[in-house]
Amino acid sequence: MLERSANERNEIKILCIEDLVPQEHILRKIEKAVDFEEIYPMVEPYYCEDNGRPAVDPVVLVKIVLIWHMFGLPSLRQTLKEIAVNLAYRWFLGYGIDTPIPHFATVSYAFATRFPPELSERIFAWVLDAAIKKGCVKAEAVFIDATHIKASANKNKKRKELAEVTARVYDKQLREEIAADREAHGKKPLKDKDDDDNSPPPVKEVTVSTTDPDCGIFRKGEHEVQFAYESHTACDEHGYVLAYEVTPGNVHDSVAFDAVYDKVTEKFPEIETIAMDSAYRTPWICKRVFGDGRKASLPYKRPMTKDGFFKKYEYVYDEYYDCVICPENQVLPYSTTDREGYREYKSDPKHCASCPSRAMCTKSKNCQKVVTRHIWEDYIELAEDYRHTPEGYSVYARRKETIERVFADAKEKHAMRYTHVRGLTRVRSWLGFKFAAMNLKKLAMRRWRDSVFLRFGRVFTPFIAKQELCRAV
Repeated sequence: MLERSANERNEIKILCIEDLVPQEHILRKIEKAVDFEEIYPMVEPYYCEDNGRPAVDPVVLVKIVLIWHMFGLPSLRQTLKEIAVNLAYRWFLGYGIDTPIPHFATVSYAFATRFPPELSERIFAWVLDAAIKKGCVKAEAVFIDATHIKASANKNKKRKELAEVTARVYDKQLREEIAADREAHGKKPLKDKDDDDNSPPPVKEVTVSTTDPDCGIFRKGEHEVQFAYESHTACDEHGYVLAYEVTPGNVHDSVAFDAVYDKVTEKFPEIETIAMDSAYRTPWICKRVFGDGRKASLPYKRPMTKDGFFKKYEYVYDEYYDCVICPENQVLPYSTTDREGYREYKSDPKHCASCPSRAMCTKSKNCQKVVTRHIWEDYIELAEDYRHTPEGYSVYARRKETIERVFADAKEKHAMRYTHVRGLTRVRSWLGFKFAAMNLKKLAMRRWRDSVFLRFGRVFTPFIAKQELCRAV
């Protein structure tokens, strides 16, 4: 039977906003998970005690930004429009049904001008500390990876510039070990380029966006070329973000590793294993991790050699005699150590000229094969040995459940595929609030599950035990 519903739009009722928000709503769980009163000491230095206009409650400002990132809303302006009509958002802010919502310019000005960029890092650390106190973070194994975030920049508005090559954090240590290695082999030390005061610093040509000069051009495989930022992130076994660093999109993952590694190991010295993908399989990273008494879980990386040529692993290194033996059992003795830390082992051209496998070995005009081996190659071999252990295999297999899931959730549920803010400082602040919101959501859901188990655990525990016994039988 067809029925027409009554028009109740103009009906007047006495209701409490507390009763209109469902008890299982995520914002109720977040309100119980942390004490938002702890935000006031963080922002107190940026307000005047006895002068100026009445300000919007800083806790409300922080909550507005958390709502923006937690629910993946596209912009701050759209967030405030949603708050105006969403009763759960109003309840979370402590507002009534008819309380005026702050103008978006007020919120934007507060985080762009009043508050320093470090506030997002403090909010992120505050949420992470709350998760640590509740025993939710397990940092024996840490997973590090990076993902690109599309920048708010037109890829056609660009120019070419010359930029100085950034020095690597380990350059000084590498030069010292190269000098020691050459001395041990009876070679003269290399002339340090920094000793020549007249030589200009090394430069390279880079593509710079005229819209957002801080971002970098990003090319990966057959993907579209675009300007982007890169988020270098570390998480624990439960998916809590432990540390992050933001760089332009043209910075390689291994270059930003030290910044993330220093942050996460300083806060969590109990870390035993670092799981990373093949982009981090470099001599310095392996040396850094194993040198600190930790383990690096890295995948197998295929040799980057031409088709039809011998693979690098077919040239056997003899540690005792410090030489390399080629597939035809010829000895390649040590020759020198270059500026990048690679030892060179060169063959005898007389033997190679008549070698039947020369076409699979080298195409050099002087019929000489050169095999290189880094002075820190032993640490890569340690990582390769650990990869074959059951522990190393199981830790790396959990990447898809941890750091890969963090990036997937951030892009699918929290709008991290692209950013509307510009400038490295603002993007770093934007990302800090996003990761803080993700950790806060995970913490709230974890506490809710724990409370449900404590309430109904006695009822379900015998049933679960019975099910396990049936499976065993």
